[in-house]
Amino acid sequence: MVATVATRGLDRPARCDGRRGRATRRTGFYANLRPQLYRLIESESVDPVRNPYAPGAGQRPPELAGRDRELKQFEVVIERVARGRPERSMIVTGLRGVGKTVLLNAFRSMAIQRLWGTGKIEARPDQSIRRPVASALHRAVRELAPRHRAPDRIEEFLGVLKAFAQSGPEPSGREKARAHRWQPGIDVPATRGRADSGDLEIDLTELFVDAASVATDVGVGIALFVDEMQDIPADDMSALCAACHELSQVGGPLIVVGAGLPHLPAVLSASKSYSERLFRYARIDRLDRESADRALLAPAEREEVTFTKEALDALYGAADGYPYFVQAYAKVVWDVAPDTPITADDIRVAAPEAESELAVGFFGSRYERATPAERDYMRAMAVLGDEPVATAAVADELGRKPSSLSPARDGLIKKGLIYSAERGMVAFTVPHFGKFLRAQPV
Repeated sequence: MVATVATRGLDRPARCDGRRGRATRRTGFYANLRPQLYRLIESESVDPVRNPYAPGAGQRPPELAGRDRELKQFEVVIERVARGRPERSMIVTGLRGVGKTVLLNAFRSMAIQRLWGTGKIEARPDQSIRRPVASALHRAVRELAPRHRAPDRIEEFLGVLKAFAQSGPEPSGREKARAHRWQPGIDVPATRGRADSGDLEIDLTELFVDAASVATDVGVGIALFVDEMQDIPADDMSALCAACHELSQVGGPLIVVGAGLPHLPAVLSASKSYSERLFRYARIDRLDRESADRALLAPAEREEVTFTKEALDALYGAADGYPYFVQAYAKVVWDVAPDTPITADDIRVAAPEAESELAVGFFGSRYERATPAERDYMRAMAVLGDEPVATAAVADELGRKPSSLSPARDGLIKKGLIYSAERGMVAFTVPHFGKFLRAQPV
């Protein structure tokens, strides 16, 4: 006996025989159920399974809209470096949720397509960059090694890299044994006398120069990508700037591409006075209306779904052009919309659910990290408005002396919840965070 099951235009025979009676009965049950499920899914023009939107941390959206200028700038940088022309490294800054990490990953993909060696690290406030940089450059050189004609040159560099990784100051106490056992996964002996002085500025400069030399042999470049760059410890930031300065003078094909919060340029300037001339800065912000609409329409139309003009108006008003919010609202709207085109009524139905998800995952998780004193400080900021506010005004709002609030302010800056927009001024690193705080019960 042969039964035919129709599955979206594909006919598959399902055979029954005595030897596999139980299995075929189960198969027959699901086979009979499948057409009903398909009819149910196909009756919904907006299929949740095909939802294209991606509100994830650093996750590339289906349409990278509104960043053409920055992509073009980076393309110019890597082309000039590849041709031996003098060029600065690049820094991307902006609030959380504007797509800095996404852009950093897009830059890295561009470098990989041009056969560059690449490595990426995420800075942490209490961690030296010595070992993360060693691991990142190890990966970058491994990408170049198969194309290098002199294996001895690769091994020579790996020996320097291993010495660099193992030459930092020894931690004390519980971390000491773990640090002693740490190995960078390099099967060559550490080289003595190069990048192993223990002074990060000297060592990092020598390491970068040697890595750039390896890239020159292959005829390409190396790009080191640093996310959350504002969290690099002050001494390490100074060393990184000094190494980049040396590279810019010798013309080595190695660049550092950083991403961080809006105060990153001030952090760099505080570490080295010449940093404003050392990097090419790109500040990214919310999307303009045209780019926000493209971020919504392009992926939807690939799934044969579209939005009415009124729906686009409502979505832009809700998301305010911030890329993460655009993806977050669009994902929920897609799931609740019964048909295409998606309408303004669908937006009104979906908005409370989207806002609830943002309140828990995007805003709430950050708020929970703050101490009671830090929460009081942020609530006072929120009362004063959404623009940067004076620290003196926050103190007045709380009825305290400014000096007594320094620990709370410094703790919030260290946690990445606020930043110093300029001297005596503070602002939230997260867009709409003041609005979220004003909606919370006291």
